Amino acid sequence: MGFQLQDIRVRYGRRTALDGVSLSFESGALGLLGPNGAGKSTLIRVVLGFVRPEAGAVSVLGTPAAAAGVALRRRIGFAPEDDALLPGATGVAAVALCAELCGLPRHDALQRAHDMLHYVGLGEVRYRRAETYSQGMRQRLRLAQAIVHDPELVILDEPTNGLDPRGRQEMLELVSDLVRKNVHLVLSSHLLPDVEAVCDQVVVLDAGRVVRAGRIADLLGRGHRDYEVRVKGDAKTFASALTAMGGVVEPLPQDVLRVALASPGSTPLFAAALETGCQIRQIMPARTRLDDVFATAVKGGEPDAHP
Repeated sequence: MGFQLQDIRVRYGRRTALDGVSLSFESGALGLLGPNGAGKSTLIRVVLGFVRPEAGAVSVLGTPAAAAGVALRRRIGFAPEDDALLPGATGVAAVALCAELCGLPRHDALQRAHDMLHYVGLGEVRYRRAETYSQGMRQRLRLAQAIVHDPELVILDEPTNGLDPRGRQEMLELVSDLVRKNVHLVLSSHLLPDVEAVCDQVVVLDAGRVVRAGRIADLLGRGHRDYEVRVKGDAKTFASALTAMGGVVEPLPQDVLRVALASPGSTPLFAAALETGCQIRQIMPARTRLDDVFATAVKGGEPDAHP
């Protein structure tokens, strides 16, 4: 069990940050999505025990969070979006300190720090002061700090933010490796392709509520009535005919049309082709993208009844 939230409510003064959030995360990798101000950071703080909700129940790693405190947090690894470095500390010292804070003896903490810095690709610079690290190196350092004590649950907040394409890919490979090692992992990111590459589940928050939740494979499979179509002839006339039949048509690159039909089956496509004298050269089911799911969810959709 990763964590379970039941009807969580959190307010900061008059502003409601989480409004009746219920969420169950059993295992695997969970992507946490939402626009700015949606409540993602507050949800993370609730799981970490930094914020106590005014209503609702929180269970993390099978333990009621209200009574667990520091003992529970030692089983969790957290990599925040921003740095939290001691001035003058080397990379290995910064990671070893986190290990000691989580209960490891000093000698074991130092050994683990060396191991983790090699794991994330910072072995050669582990004796440099951490404030001299580049953005990509700091992201790797935060990951090492988060996993140095071998936590059961790892929460990463924007771990690829500010990285170049190569650095981003290398970070995603490290995160994917954690998932393969059966660590419960939560990835909060505004980069939807990163979430789709690493996670098998996703939760979308908007205005403090869960507006979409489920396994990514299931969410992306909801586009079974959508097709990508290439026609020979007047594509605009073909699109107009489909629209008149209740379809929604979106032009895509390379003369492809994305067509959403009101009912299953491709019969309207052939009817429109017959009506307009066009030839259908290619037809295939459209792949729903995670950004489509996200955009639909935050356009005022109703909250999921059973996230």
